[in-house]
Amino acid sequence: MNPDRMTHPQLHSYDLSPMVTAFSTMRQGGVGEGSYASFNINNYCGDSADAIAENTARLCRHLAISRRQLVFPHQTHSASVLCIDDDFMQLGCDARAARLEGIDALVTDLSGVCIGVSTADCIPILIFDTANHVVAAVHAGWRGTVARIVEATLGTMAECYGTRAADCKAVVGPGISLHRFEVGDEVYDAFRDAGFNMQYISRAFPVDESVESRGWKWHLDLPECNDMQLRNMGVAPENIHMAGICTYDNVDRFFSARRLGIDSGRIFTGIMMK
Repeated sequence: MNPDRMTHPQLHSYDLSPMVTAFSTMRQGGVGEGSYASFNINNYCGDSADAIAENTARLCRHLAISRRQLVFPHQTHSASVLCIDDDFMQLGCDARAARLEGIDALVTDLSGVCIGVSTADCIPILIFDTANHVVAAVHAGWRGTVARIVEATLGTMAECYGTRAADCKAVVGPGISLHRFEVGDEVYDAFRDAGFNMQYISRAFPVDESVESRGWKWHLDLPECNDMQLRNMGVAPENIHMAGICTYDNVDRFFSARRLGIDSGRIFTGIMMK
């Protein structure tokens, strides 16, 4: 395993607030190889345990936190949200893992705890409640988006911490774009049946643009779907930052499962109050 020349991860940072560190990891700055090159910390995508451990240590050093202060779930494309509180932070490793199983969004009001989610074409969303000092990290693949996980997360923040969407700032991070996200009719139907405005989030593209009358496939705009959920819940449009980065088109900088295959690295999108 040949270490990357850089000894710390390269981060795409977001300017949410001076009180908050918010970022998405890029592919550079780690020790992974092949389709995991070079920075991946996800344990569930087939990467080397040694590479994951070294990359995780590098990220924690860069953030000036311990490994126990870095929290991310085993995602299953659910709409389940978990609050990370003092009781959770006191749990042992096995108990933590059990609590994080099947979770796709995390919320916390603890300073010095970095929560995050893993993606590689799905959409990561970060939220900061500026009034109550609460942060959230959300994984929204198409299934989570259909299940309105962003709305569920803001609902959990309101229930547990008194969050109002009007006080929130948000980031919709790197993910696959409408142009690249081709879907089957069953996915299109799932969004339509869930009440999404298909006029704004879908478009039909020819299967082969070089051949006329070859047929058409639906494409969906996942970033727009999640932006719409944030706005519908009351987050002001000017407080939503759209990263505008297509992972498929920028596979040299960000992992893309559609380009690299499912056995490849994952972007980690994290947020931490200082």
